[in-house]
Amino acid sequence: MESALLNQPEFLTWAFWITFALIFHTFLGYPALIAALSRLKRSPDPAPENEPTTTACVVIAARNEQDRIIDRIHNLLATNFPLEKLSIIVVSDGSTDETVRRVLSISNPRVSVLTREARSGKPACLNAGIAAAQADLIVFADARQSFEPDTILNLVRHFTDPAVGAVSGALHIYSATSAIGGGVDAYWKLERFIRDAEARWDSCIGCTGAVYAIRRELYDPIPDDTLIDDVEIPMRMAIQGFRVLYDLDARAHDSQTLEPAKERIRKRRTLAGNYQMLFRHPAWLFPWNNRLWFQLISHKYLRLAAPFLLIALLVANALLAHIPLYNALLWFHGAFYALAIIGALLPSLRLSVFSLPAGFLFLNLMSLGGLFHYLFTDPREGWQSTRLQTPPPAA
Repeated sequence: MESALLNQPEFLTWAFWITFALIFHTFLGYPALIAALSRLKRSPDPAPENEPTTTACVVIAARNEQDRIIDRIHNLLATNFPLEKLSIIVVSDGSTDETVRRVLSISNPRVSVLTREARSGKPACLNAGIAAAQADLIVFADARQSFEPDTILNLVRHFTDPAVGAVSGALHIYSATSAIGGGVDAYWKLERFIRDAEARWDSCIGCTGAVYAIRRELYDPIPDDTLIDDVEIPMRMAIQGFRVLYDLDARAHDSQTLEPAKERIRKRRTLAGNYQMLFRHPAWLFPWNNRLWFQLISHKYLRLAAPFLLIALLVANALLAHIPLYNALLWFHGAFYALAIIGALLPSLRLSVFSLPAGFLFLNLMSLGGLFHYLFTDPREGWQSTRLQTPPPAA
């Protein structure tokens, strides 16, 4: 019966165009729609306070970061935010190197360290750090990135609005040198564009984990196995009715490129976190529980479905290939994946005609990897940043 159904051109035509519409909406339609909506509700950015009245605490979860933790702390202390209103807490997650000793060597009363003898994972470290903080706002940062002097000020200025619960900054990453990496670069630029548009309309779905701030009073501890704290924490605040904003001027810089070997680990874990969030918070899918339900589905969950939709689209296209229109589309299908494979096999080909298909295919394969990661990997494994021995030169 199933084979008879698949042989019906009408069914296959519907299957083709429905899957095509969903894929188009996920990668092009939704970004265009949210950008258009953001122009209908654009509000001016708040001006920085001359003398901020709020206090802020930077929390860094660190494991074996002896080589860069001192530079990172000095970078944070070089902020234009008033130092008398700033504190820094480094939470050492079972570090076995000199991380704790090197933090203690910084003779600054604004800097402290919490030592966790056993490795417990990033979420547990964040819970501990926030519990120890005494500030009005919590700023999340990682050991690898660096902030510009105005980054903390630009995050904090939005909290003069009591409706704001969280603010994300923008992460800037060195340009990749491979074809796949170039495609992932394009994806990351699109991601920043979407988050900015979402925030102008209402709220962005998640924050950039390396640079964002929240109201401490709104924070509820997250489970120790949480995979994407930078989405889970802001979404909880959005569910409470608060806005999650995005500030393009609150910049963090990363010395690591988006090359596939490094990006594979991070992206697989991020997508596994989306699966975890989907099954952990099914109520967030419904408009009566979550005003951002459409954004959440369009921005996060349809990307999880995309690999399966792409397979369904290709199968429907092949079964319709006896019709001239679909035969031509099948040739387009083949050309697209051929360009993607060439871009993957020949990383020096940085032309967009190769890098964009290669990056697109890579990210969708990582989505499948994310499902495997969610089903079979200990959530506490591998949370810390991947490393490069030598930072790449600035692009």
